[in-house]
Amino acid sequence: MGLAALWVTPAAAEIRATDVLGREIVLEQPARRIVSLAPHITEVVYAAGAGEKLVGAVSYSDYPEAAKALPRVGSYKKVSLEPLVELEPDLVLVWLSGNGEDLVAQLESLGLRTFVQEPRTLQDVAETLIRVGQLAGTEAAAESSAAQFLERYAALKSRYSEQRAVTVYYQIWNEPLLTLNGDHLISDVIRLCGGENAFADATPLVSRISVESVLLVDPQVIVASGMDEARPDWLDDWLDWPALTAVDNEQLYFVPPDLLQRHTPRIIDGAEILCRHLERARATYYLD
Repeated sequence: MGLAALWVTPAAAEIRATDVLGREIVLEQPARRIVSLAPHITEVVYAAGAGEKLVGAVSYSDYPEAAKALPRVGSYKKVSLEPLVELEPDLVLVWLSGNGEDLVAQLESLGLRTFVQEPRTLQDVAETLIRVGQLAGTEAAAESSAAQFLERYAALKSRYSEQRAVTVYYQIWNEPLLTLNGDHLISDVIRLCGGENAFADATPLVSRISVESVLLVDPQVIVASGMDEARPDWLDDWLDWPALTAVDNEQLYFVPPDLLQRHTPRIIDGAEILCRHLERARATYYLD
């Protein structure tokens, strides 16, 4: 089953939604005052055609440009409850792994209606778009965005997913070394591109690892993210380890983090870049 179930009861004109926590949320009418508690959720609301209904967001909600003008309610790690309540939202969109269940309980105790999301696959991204559109009453725009996303997803899947696999170490940060396990959305992107996450079995979702563990798995490709649009200098730290297969074969790559680490339609842009990188690596390793 997908990320959530949602349906409309014609007689009562109610919107009933079951979120990722299995809770049923009932709206008597489409949400008119929405607060987003994660930058990627903010972006999804705009992509679903409901940007005009956003009345607040957390820091780093910077895409699209209009999001920069939204009132702030703290960060996704530390939400400021007082300014959030003052915005009088009729719906608060929550990121499970980023905001946490404790915050959901706090918000509910204050009488705020919450809808909790946690996309783990690319198809979940499309489904989230549709769900937000239904909750906000912007179904047509949301379904159009989702259809375009899924069309691009299908094209990449057809082209790359059955190609010969290359092992990938996806590095979020350097101090400490951080990566993502096989349950994370980015791991689904790696699979889409015909890759295998070298740390798929790691725990938890975002895992702290060591140089020694990277040397042990010896990935064929190392992909770095970072903080902004610039390739991080620390990606080249791996050049100090010339015995690594990825280093020996010059397979160190960068994908802008906003295109892969935000669970939004733009992740398909990041997927296209990653797929090209892995195709280049595949040509290096599998000359036949």
